Amino acid sequence: MNRAKLALVLSLNVVGIRIATGFQPIQHYNKATKASIMAAHPVGFIGLGIMGEGMASRLLSEDVAGKKDVPLIVWNRSEEKCTALCERFPNKEIIVKKTAREVVESCGITYSMLSTPEVAESVFNGNDGVLAGVSAGKSIVDCATLAETDMQSMSASVTEKGGRFLEAPVSGSKGPAATGALIFLCAGSEELFSEIQGTALAAMGKASHFFSTTVGAGTRAKLVVNSLMGTMMAAFAEGLALSEAVGLDPHKMIEVIGQGAIQSPMYNLKGPKMVAKDHDPNFPLKHAHKDMALACDIAKSSGVEYSVMATAEKLFRAARDDNDLALADLDFSAVFEEVHKKSTSEASKKRMG
Repeated sequence: MNRAKLALVLSLNVVGIRIATGFQPIQHYNKATKASIMAAHPVGFIGLGIMGEGMASRLLSEDVAGKKDVPLIVWNRSEEKCTALCERFPNKEIIVKKTAREVVESCGITYSMLSTPEVAESVFNGNDGVLAGVSAGKSIVDCATLAETDMQSMSASVTEKGGRFLEAPVSGSKGPAATGALIFLCAGSEELFSEIQGTALAAMGKASHFFSTTVGAGTRAKLVVNSLMGTMMAAFAEGLALSEAVGLDPHKMIEVIGQGAIQSPMYNLKGPKMVAKDHDPNFPLKHAHKDMALACDIAKSSGVEYSVMATAEKLFRAARDDNDLALADLDFSAVFEEVHKKSTSEASKKRMG
Protein backbone atom coordinates (compact mmCIF):
# COMPACT_ATOMS: atom_id res chain seq x y z
CA MET A 1 0.00 0.00 0.00
CA ASN A 2 1.49 3.36 -0.97
CA ARG A 3 1.79 6.23 1.50
CA ALA A 4 -1.19 8.16 0.13
CA LYS A 5 -3.57 5.19 0.52
CA LEU A 6 -2.18 4.40 3.97
CA ALA A 7 -2.77 8.00 5.12
CA LEU A 8 -6.34 7.89 3.80
CA VAL A 9 -7.11 4.61 5.60
CA LEU A 10 -5.67 5.92 8.87
CA SER A 11 -7.63 9.14 8.53
CA LEU A 12 -10.91 7.28 7.92
CA ASN A 13 -10.21 5.01 10.88
CA VAL A 14 -9.63 8.01 13.19
CA VAL A 15 -12.85 9.65 11.99
CA GLY A 16 -14.70 6.39 12.61
CA ILE A 17 -13.34 6.16 16.14
CA ARG A 18 -14.36 9.75 16.88
CA ILE A 19 -17.90 9.18 15.61
CA ALA A 20 -18.26 5.91 17.50
CA THR A 21 -16.85 7.11 20.83
CA GLY A 22 -17.71 10.78 20.79
CA PHE A 23 -14.03 11.55 21.38
CA GLN A 24 -12.85 15.00 20.37
CA PRO A 25 -9.15 15.82 20.18
CA ILE A 26 -7.73 18.50 22.49
CA GLN A 27 -7.28 21.76 20.61
CA HIS A 28 -3.90 23.41 21.03
CA TYR A 29 -3.84 27.12 20.28
CA ASN A 30 -0.86 29.40 20.18
CA LYS A 31 -1.04 32.72 22.04
CA ALA A 32 -2.03 34.72 18.98
CA THR A 33 -4.90 32.37 18.13
CA LYS A 34 -6.10 32.32 21.73
CA ALA A 35 -5.97 36.12 21.92
CA SER A 36 -7.99 36.44 18.72
CA ILE A 37 -10.64 34.05 20.07
CA MET A 38 -10.84 35.97 23.35
CA ALA A 39 -11.05 39.28 21.50
CA ALA A 40 -14.25 38.18 19.80
CA HIS A 41 -16.21 38.38 23.06
CA PRO A 42 -17.61 41.49 24.76
CA VAL A 43 -16.11 42.38 28.15
CA GLY A 44 -18.36 42.89 31.16
CA PHE A 45 -17.95 45.19 34.15
CA ILE A 46 -20.25 45.27 37.19
CA GLY A 47 -19.94 48.08 39.75
CA LEU A 48 -18.92 51.63 38.77
CA GLY A 49 -18.27 53.13 42.17
CA ILE A 50 -15.14 54.83 43.49
CA MET A 51 -12.91 52.00 42.26
CA GLY A 52 -14.94 50.45 39.47
CA GLU A 53 -15.34 53.67 37.51
CA GLY A 54 -11.59 54.11 37.21
CA MET A 55 -11.00 50.45 36.39
CA ALA A 56 -13.66 50.35 33.68
CA SER A 57 -12.26 53.58 32.27
CA ARG A 58 -8.84 51.98 31.93
CA LEU A 59 -10.31 49.06 29.96
CA LEU A 60 -11.72 51.66 27.58
CA SER A 61 -8.74 54.00 27.35
CA GLU A 62 -6.32 51.12 26.82
CA ASP A 63 -8.52 49.56 24.10
CA VAL A 64 -9.08 46.30 25.97
CA ALA A 65 -12.78 46.93 25.40
CA GLY A 66 -15.04 49.59 23.93
CA LYS A 67 -14.63 48.62 20.27
CA LYS A 68 -17.34 47.61 17.82
CA ASP A 69 -16.35 43.95 17.98
CA VAL A 70 -15.46 44.05 21.68
CA PRO A 71 -17.90 46.39 23.46
CA LEU A 72 -17.74 47.06 27.19
CA ILE A 73 -21.01 45.91 28.74
CA VAL A 74 -21.75 47.48 32.13
CA TRP A 75 -24.23 47.51 34.99
CA ASN A 76 -24.33 49.53 38.19
CA ARG A 77 -26.90 49.71 40.96
CA SER A 78 -27.44 53.40 40.17
CA GLU A 79 -27.77 53.96 36.44
CA GLU A 80 -26.32 57.49 36.64
CA LYS A 81 -22.82 56.03 36.93
CA CYS A 82 -23.34 54.13 33.68
CA THR A 83 -24.60 57.27 31.97
CA ALA A 84 -21.59 59.24 33.21
CA LEU A 85 -19.20 56.61 31.82
CA CYS A 86 -20.90 56.73 28.42
CA GLU A 87 -20.70 60.53 28.39
CA ARG A 88 -17.01 60.44 29.30
CA PHE A 89 -16.23 58.05 26.44
CA PRO A 90 -18.62 59.08 23.64
CA ASN A 91 -16.52 57.40 20.96
CA LYS A 92 -16.37 54.03 22.70
CA GLU A 93 -18.79 51.16 22.30
CA ILE A 94 -20.43 50.88 25.73
CA ILE A 95 -23.63 48.93 26.30
CA VAL A 96 -25.62 49.43 29.52
CA LYS A 97 -27.65 46.47 30.74
CA LYS A 98 -30.57 46.50 33.17
CA THR A 99 -29.26 43.64 35.34
CA ALA A 100 -26.00 42.01 36.36
CA ARG A 101 -27.33 38.74 34.95
CA GLU A 102 -27.60 40.26 31.46
CA VAL A 103 -23.99 41.45 31.63
CA VAL A 104 -22.68 37.97 32.46
CA GLU A 105 -24.88 36.34 29.82
CA SER A 106 -23.54 38.73 27.17
CA CYS A 107 -19.83 38.40 27.95
CA GLY A 108 -17.07 35.82 28.03
CA ILE A 109 -15.30 37.48 30.97
CA THR A 110 -17.01 39.75 33.49
CA TYR A 111 -15.19 41.86 36.09
CA SER A 112 -16.95 42.82 39.31
CA MET A 113 -15.99 45.53 41.80
CA LEU A 114 -18.55 46.03 44.56
CA SER A 115 -18.13 47.97 47.78
CA THR A 116 -19.12 45.71 50.68
CA PRO A 117 -19.77 42.03 51.44
CA GLU A 118 -23.48 42.79 51.77
CA VAL A 119 -23.70 44.45 48.37
CA ALA A 120 -21.55 41.77 46.75
CA GLU A 121 -23.77 39.01 48.16
CA SER A 122 -27.00 40.62 46.98
CA VAL A 123 -25.67 41.33 43.47
CA PHE A 124 -24.11 37.88 43.14
CA ASN A 125 -27.01 35.79 44.42
CA GLY A 126 -29.99 37.90 43.40
CA ASN A 127 -32.61 36.63 40.95
CA ASP A 128 -31.06 38.81 38.26
CA GLY A 129 -27.58 38.65 39.73
CA VAL A 130 -24.19 37.45 38.58
CA LEU A 131 -24.71 33.76 39.33
CA ALA A 132 -28.03 33.71 37.45
CA GLY A 133 -26.12 34.63 34.29
CA VAL A 134 -23.34 32.08 34.66
CA SER A 135 -23.29 29.08 32.35
CA ALA A 136 -20.60 26.80 30.94
CA GLY A 137 -17.70 28.83 29.56
CA LYS A 138 -18.43 32.05 31.45
CA SER A 139 -15.65 33.62 33.52
CA ILE A 140 -16.01 35.84 36.61
CA VAL A 141 -13.19 38.01 37.98
CA ASP A 142 -14.18 39.43 41.36
CA CYS A 143 -12.05 42.36 42.52
CA ALA A 144 -13.84 43.22 45.78
CA THR A 145 -12.41 42.73 49.25
CA LEU A 146 -14.66 40.22 50.99
CA ALA A 147 -14.37 37.56 53.66
CA GLU A 148 -12.38 34.54 52.56
CA THR A 149 -15.45 32.31 52.94
CA ASP A 150 -17.49 34.65 50.73
CA MET A 151 -15.00 34.32 47.89
CA GLN A 152 -14.85 30.55 48.29
CA SER A 153 -18.64 30.27 48.18
CA MET A 154 -18.85 32.40 45.05
CA SER A 155 -16.12 30.37 43.37
CA ALA A 156 -17.84 27.08 44.15
CA SER A 157 -21.15 28.36 42.78
CA VAL A 158 -19.57 29.56 39.53
CA THR A 159 -17.53 26.42 38.90
CA GLU A 160 -20.53 24.17 39.66
CA LYS A 161 -22.28 25.81 36.70
CA GLY A 162 -19.29 25.20 34.42
CA GLY A 163 -17.74 28.63 34.73
CA ARG A 164 -14.30 29.85 35.81
CA PHE A 165 -13.64 32.08 38.82
CA LEU A 166 -10.68 34.31 39.66
CA GLU A 167 -10.43 36.06 42.98
CA ALA A 168 -8.62 39.35 42.30
CA PRO A 169 -8.84 41.93 45.10
CA VAL A 170 -6.70 44.99 44.54
CA SER A 171 -4.22 46.99 46.53
CA GLY A 172 -4.76 50.65 45.72
CA SER A 173 -7.46 53.30 45.92
CA LYS A 174 -9.25 55.80 43.68
CA GLY A 175 -6.12 57.43 42.26
CA PRO A 176 -4.33 54.20 41.28
CA ALA A 177 -7.58 52.83 39.84
CA ALA A 178 -7.87 55.85 37.55
CA THR A 179 -4.24 55.70 36.43
CA GLY A 180 -3.89 51.95 36.03
CA ALA A 181 -1.59 51.53 39.02
CA LEU A 182 -3.48 48.92 41.04
CA ILE A 183 -1.89 45.70 42.30
CA PHE A 184 -3.97 42.57 41.73
CA LEU A 185 -3.76 39.76 44.32
CA CYS A 186 -5.20 36.67 42.66
CA ALA A 187 -6.21 33.08 43.31
CA GLY A 188 -8.47 30.55 41.63
CA SER A 189 -8.36 29.74 37.92
CA GLU A 190 -4.73 30.00 36.86
CA GLU A 191 -5.80 29.57 33.24
CA LEU A 192 -8.06 32.63 33.47
CA PHE A 193 -5.32 34.60 35.23
CA SER A 194 -2.88 33.81 32.41
CA GLU A 195 -5.39 34.90 29.78
CA ILE A 196 -6.01 38.35 31.27
CA GLN A 197 -2.70 39.15 32.97
CA GLY A 198 -1.20 40.84 29.92
CA THR A 199 -4.40 42.55 28.78
CA ALA A 200 -7.10 43.63 31.23
CA LEU A 201 -5.01 43.33 34.40
CA ALA A 202 -2.13 45.17 32.71
CA ALA A 203 -4.50 47.97 31.67
CA MET A 204 -5.92 48.36 35.18
CA GLY A 205 -2.82 47.67 37.24
CA LYS A 206 0.93 48.02 37.50
CA ALA A 207 1.38 44.48 38.86
CA SER A 208 -0.55 41.25 39.27
CA HIS A 209 0.32 38.31 41.50
CA PHE A 210 -1.05 34.77 41.45
CA PHE A 211 -0.91 33.08 44.88
CA SER A 212 -2.76 29.80 44.55
CA THR A 213 -5.35 27.80 42.67
CA THR A 214 -7.21 27.67 46.00
CA VAL A 215 -9.56 30.64 46.31
CA GLY A 216 -9.03 32.58 49.52
CA ALA A 217 -5.30 33.18 49.18
CA GLY A 218 -5.87 36.46 47.30
CA THR A 219 -8.21 37.72 50.01
CA ARG A 220 -5.75 36.78 52.73
CA ALA A 221 -3.01 38.72 50.94
CA LYS A 222 -5.28 41.75 50.56
CA LEU A 223 -6.29 41.73 54.23
CA VAL A 224 -2.66 41.54 55.34
CA VAL A 225 -1.86 44.58 53.17
CA ASN A 226 -4.88 46.62 54.26
CA SER A 227 -4.56 45.82 57.94
CA LEU A 228 -0.96 46.98 57.83
CA MET A 229 -2.00 50.12 55.94
CA GLY A 230 -4.72 50.93 58.48
CA THR A 231 -2.36 50.35 61.40
CA MET A 232 0.22 52.63 59.75
CA MET A 233 -2.42 55.33 59.25
CA ALA A 234 -3.55 55.12 62.87
CA ALA A 235 0.04 55.45 64.12
CA PHE A 236 0.72 58.31 61.69
CA ALA A 237 -2.39 60.15 62.89
CA GLU A 238 -1.28 59.84 66.49
CA GLY A 239 2.24 60.97 65.58
CA LEU A 240 0.96 64.09 63.83
CA ALA A 241 -1.37 64.89 66.73
CA LEU A 242 1.57 64.50 69.13
CA SER A 243 3.70 66.80 66.96
CA GLU A 244 1.05 69.51 67.11
CA ALA A 245 0.52 69.00 70.85
CA VAL A 246 4.20 69.63 71.66
CA GLY A 247 4.46 72.68 69.43
CA LEU A 248 6.10 71.18 66.35
CA ASP A 249 5.16 72.25 62.84
CA PRO A 250 3.29 69.23 61.41
CA HIS A 251 4.36 70.10 57.85
CA LYS A 252 8.00 70.11 58.93
CA MET A 253 7.51 66.78 60.68
CA ILE A 254 5.97 65.28 57.55
CA GLU A 255 9.08 66.41 55.68
CA VAL A 256 11.34 64.84 58.31
CA ILE A 257 9.42 61.57 58.24
CA GLY A 258 9.70 61.52 54.47
CA GLN A 259 13.48 61.75 54.63
CA GLY A 260 14.13 58.79 56.91
CA ALA A 261 13.80 55.03 57.01
CA ILE A 262 10.12 55.23 57.97
CA GLN A 263 9.15 57.27 54.91
CA SER A 264 6.07 56.12 53.03
CA PRO A 265 4.29 57.40 49.91
CA MET A 266 1.09 57.25 51.97
CA TYR A 267 2.49 59.65 54.56
CA ASN A 268 3.74 62.07 51.90
CA LEU A 269 0.42 62.00 50.07
CA LYS A 270 -2.00 62.02 52.99
CA GLY A 271 -0.07 64.06 55.57
CA PRO A 272 -0.55 67.60 54.19
CA LYS A 273 -4.23 66.85 53.46
CA MET A 274 -4.76 65.58 56.98
CA VAL A 275 -3.34 68.76 58.48
CA ALA A 276 -5.62 70.79 56.19
CA LYS A 277 -8.69 68.68 57.14
CA ASP A 278 -8.98 67.50 53.54
CA HIS A 279 -10.41 63.99 53.67
CA ASP A 280 -11.97 63.76 50.22
CA PRO A 281 -12.55 60.01 49.90
CA ASN A 282 -10.20 57.87 47.87
CA PHE A 283 -10.63 54.91 50.21
CA PRO A 284 -13.63 55.47 52.53
CA LEU A 285 -12.96 55.00 56.22
CA LYS A 286 -15.87 52.56 56.61
CA HIS A 287 -14.30 50.27 54.02
CA ALA A 288 -10.90 50.52 55.67
CA HIS A 289 -12.45 49.48 58.95
CA LYS A 290 -14.25 46.57 57.28
CA ASP A 291 -10.93 45.23 55.99
CA MET A 292 -9.22 45.66 59.35
CA ALA A 293 -12.04 43.82 61.12
CA LEU A 294 -11.78 40.94 58.63
CA ALA A 295 -8.01 40.87 59.11
CA CYS A 296 -8.45 40.67 62.88
CA ASP A 297 -10.77 37.70 62.37
CA ILE A 298 -8.23 35.76 60.32
CA ALA A 299 -5.41 36.69 62.74
CA LYS A 300 -7.45 35.30 65.62
CA SER A 301 -8.37 32.11 63.76
CA SER A 302 -4.74 31.65 62.68
CA GLY A 303 -3.37 31.96 66.20
CA VAL A 304 -1.40 35.17 65.55
CA GLU A 305 -0.73 37.81 68.21
CA TYR A 306 -2.40 40.94 66.79
CA SER A 307 -2.81 43.42 69.65
CA VAL A 308 -1.41 46.36 67.66
CA MET A 309 -3.73 45.68 64.72
CA ALA A 310 -6.67 45.16 67.08
CA THR A 311 -6.05 48.51 68.79
CA ALA A 312 -5.94 50.28 65.43
CA GLU A 313 -9.16 48.48 64.40
CA LYS A 314 -10.91 49.79 67.55
CA LEU A 315 -9.83 53.34 66.70
CA PHE A 316 -11.19 52.99 63.15
CA ARG A 317 -14.40 51.46 64.50
CA ALA A 318 -14.87 54.43 66.84
CA ALA A 319 -14.28 56.81 63.94
CA ARG A 320 -16.74 54.91 61.72
CA ASP A 321 -19.43 55.03 64.42
CA ASP A 322 -18.85 58.67 65.39
CA ASN A 323 -22.12 60.32 64.36
CA ASP A 324 -20.99 63.75 65.55
CA LEU A 325 -17.95 63.87 63.26
CA ALA A 326 -19.60 61.83 60.45
CA LEU A 327 -16.33 60.30 59.26
CA ALA A 328 -17.52 56.97 57.83
CA ASP A 329 -17.81 58.13 54.22
CA LEU A 330 -14.69 60.30 54.28
CA ASP A 331 -11.22 59.07 53.41
CA PHE A 332 -9.64 56.68 55.90
CA SER A 333 -7.20 59.47 56.76
CA ALA A 334 -10.13 61.04 58.67
CA VAL A 335 -9.21 58.76 61.58
CA PHE A 336 -6.95 61.74 62.38
CA GLU A 337 -10.04 63.67 63.47
CA GLU A 338 -11.03 60.86 65.86
CA VAL A 339 -7.53 60.97 67.38
CA HIS A 340 -7.91 64.71 67.98
CA LYS A 341 -11.38 64.23 69.48
CA LYS A 342 -10.01 61.71 71.98
CA SER A 343 -7.05 63.96 72.84
CA THR A 344 -7.02 66.68 75.50
CA SER A 345 -4.10 68.82 74.31
CA GLU A 346 -4.65 72.48 73.56
CA ALA A 347 -3.85 71.84 69.92
CA SER A 348 -6.55 69.17 69.73
CA LYS A 349 -9.10 71.35 71.55
CA LYS A 350 -8.39 74.17 69.11
CA ARG A 351 -8.78 71.90 66.11
CA MET A 352 -12.02 70.42 67.37
CA GLY A 353 -13.39 73.78 68.55
